[in-house]
Amino acid sequence: MVHALERAHDWQGPHPEEPGCAHRAEPGVSKDGRVAAWFETARCARLLTMRRCWWRASALVLLFASVTTTAARADLKLCNRMSYVVEAAIGVEDKGTTATRGWFRIDPAQCRVVLQGALNAERVLLQARALPLYGASPLPQNGTDRLCVAADNFVIAAARQCRSDQTLAPFTEIKPSQTDDGNSVAYLAEDSEYDDEQARLAAIQRLLVIAGYDAQPIDGVDGPKTQGALAAFLKSRGLDAKIVDTPEFFDTMVKAVQQPSATGLTWCNDTKYKVMAAVGEDDGKTITSRGWYGIAPGACLHPDLGSKVKRVFSFAEAVDSNSRPVSARGQPLNWGGGTLLCTRETKFELAEHGDCAARGLNATGFTLVDLSGGGKTLRFGAP
Repeated sequence: MVHALERAHDWQGPHPEEPGCAHRAEPGVSKDGRVAAWFETARCARLLTMRRCWWRASALVLLFASVTTTAARADLKLCNRMSYVVEAAIGVEDKGTTATRGWFRIDPAQCRVVLQGALNAERVLLQARALPLYGASPLPQNGTDRLCVAADNFVIAAARQCRSDQTLAPFTEIKPSQTDDGNSVAYLAEDSEYDDEQARLAAIQRLLVIAGYDAQPIDGVDGPKTQGALAAFLKSRGLDAKIVDTPEFFDTMVKAVQQPSATGLTWCNDTKYKVMAAVGEDDGKTITSRGWYGIAPGACLHPDLGSKVKRVFSFAEAVDSNSRPVSARGQPLNWGGGTLLCTRETKFELAEHGDCAARGLNATGFTLVDLSGGGKTLRFGAP
C-alpha cells in the first residue's frame, strides 16, 4: 500500500524548482531562526527565452523580499497551542505566483518567526503536521489549496507544479492578527482551546502516555497522577527534574520516547528504509486498528495503547522515498501475521473488520504481540 508520510527532518538545504528554469537557493536562516531572502539567481532551460526566465525568477525574488525586508520589523509568528510537537510549512501567494517553504518545528506553548518584515503578499497559507511518533497526523488535513512540499526541509518557487520528489499537501489560508508590538501572529489550536500553560502540560501528558506511563486523561490539568508519571519517566531515563523547565525539554522527551521501553509495545527500525506501522488493540469487546506510525531508520517508537487493552496486534512495512512498499528478495519487506484487520492507505482508526474490500479497505495480516512480560520490542530488519 502507498502511505501519506508524516516526517520530521533536519535542514538539508532548499531545492526550489520552476519549470524551464534552474534556480540556486541559499538557506537564508539566521541563528535566531529568522528567514532571510531566499533566491539568488536563475538560468533558463532551452524551452524558455532568457527574458521569460528572468521575469519569473525576479518575480519570486520580489515576492519573498517583500516579506523579508528588515525596514519594517513586523514579523509573522506561528504559535503552537496544541498538545503535539508540530512542523509547519508556509505558502505565500502574490501576483499569480505561489511559493512554499518548510519545515518549521514548533514545540507546544512556543512561537516561531516564519516570515520577517512587512507582510505585503496577497495570501498566506499554512500546512501543519505532527511528528511521526504520534502516528498519522492528528491535525486536520482539509485545506483547499494543494501546494507542493518535500519530505525534507525545502523552498519551492513554483509550488503548484510539483517535481517528482515533491508531493501535494493541503494548505489553508490564514488571517494573522496584529499584536501590540506591531507583529502578526497566527495560532495552531485544538478544539480543547488550551492556553499556553495547558498546551504544554497536555503535550507532556501525551508523550508520557506514548512512553507507556499512565498520565491520562490528556487534558492539560495538573495533578498527582501526571506528576507521578512524569517523576517515574525522569527517573527511568536518568534525567534531572530541572530539565522540565528548560527550552530543550520537549526535544529531550521526544528522543527518550523513541528509545526501547520496558513497558508496552516498542517498534525499532533496523533497516535503511522508513517503516510505516499500524497497531491493533483488543479490549475484550472490540478490536480497533489504528495507523500509520512512521519510524525513521535507526529509530524506535511506542504506539500509544489504551489502559484497558487485553491483546495487542502489530503490522509494519518498509517504504521507499515515494512511500511505496519495498521488496527484498522478491518478497514485500513487511512484518505481520495471520490476524486480518482492516486498514487503509491514509490515516485510519477502524473498529469493524468484516469484508474489508467491500468497504474500500485493505485486509492486512497483523501478528499478535505477547505483552505478558510487561513490555515487548519488535525489531524490523532486512533479511
